[in-house]
Amino acid sequence: MSPPAATSPTFSVAAPVTKLPSKATTANDYAVKGAQASIADMEGNWDSFRFAPIRESQVSRAMTRRYFEDLDAHAESDIVIVGAGSCGLSTAYVLANRRPDLRITIIEAGVAPGGGAWLGGQLFSAMVMRKPADAFLREVGVPYEEDDTGNFVVVKHAALFTSTLLSKVLAMPNVKLFNATCVEDLITRPSNGQDVRIAGVVTNWTLVTMHHDDQSCMDPNTINAPVIISTTGHDGPMGAFSVKRLVSMQRIEKLGGMRGLDMNTAEDAIVKNTREIVPGLIVGGMELSEVDGANRMGPTFGAMVLSGVKAAEEALRVFETRKKENAV
Repeated sequence: MSPPAATSPTFSVAAPVTKLPSKATTANDYAVKGAQASIADMEGNWDSFRFAPIRESQVSRAMTRRYFEDLDAHAESDIVIVGAGSCGLSTAYVLANRRPDLRITIIEAGVAPGGGAWLGGQLFSAMVMRKPADAFLREVGVPYEEDDTGNFVVVKHAALFTSTLLSKVLAMPNVKLFNATCVEDLITRPSNGQDVRIAGVVTNWTLVTMHHDDQSCMDPNTINAPVIISTTGHDGPMGAFSVKRLVSMQRIEKLGGMRGLDMNTAEDAIVKNTREIVPGLIVGGMELSEVDGANRMGPTFGAMVLSGVKAAEEALRVFETRKKENAV
């Protein structure tokens, strides 16, 4: 029996609250009566200022209810992206824009999404992107400076790129990010003509994952999806997770291992070779360098975003193929 298809829930947009008439003149009036205040209403009225009343349990319920509603809704997803670095976020942006009907789930092990894209290189702030990756910057609305060579552009701070992209992705109604959450394993199914296909991810809170060696009885959770995109970065504590798991489950023989830095070779290779590694699993970004034995690119980010664009394209192709096979 085919797994149920994931369909994005209906989202409602809250209507703006009408501002109170002139009788309400202080920030306190707005807080108590539930109308919208402006910053100007608060300025000069700090002696009478107070927040609107709340009970602590209301805060707890507001958070937990929404979180578990999201867990329930995304237990069946259309596409899962593992890793919310520059490649994973770029993938999510393209996918969500092109297919607002799909339910897209992002799993990020860190508390702060963005991976290594909050800084340029060696803790420097500027972010370099070689052309034609500047097209993606224009797409998401990130300003940049043209270099005199005409071959690359510079964003004044990498955090400007990452925060802009992240804000746009998180605002999309068909995307949910679960951060501080690890992918601990891959869900597999028998595949016609193949040893296995990937059919979802096994998840746990990152702090739980980090303590499996000194605690017990901490079984994981699961998310089913016909397409998984893994962008967990190069080898490290959490990096290259999916491809390392493919080796341990004997689905691929071994990893090629990332080679030394060569920007001119590395960036082209990462974009060109972003692909479905095994049925149901697409790998992009620096995780791909560990599979192919590609060179590292160092502090330049064009290949990350364009690998994300290609990963999105590949994901839609795989999704439609699975749909025709009546497996979505």
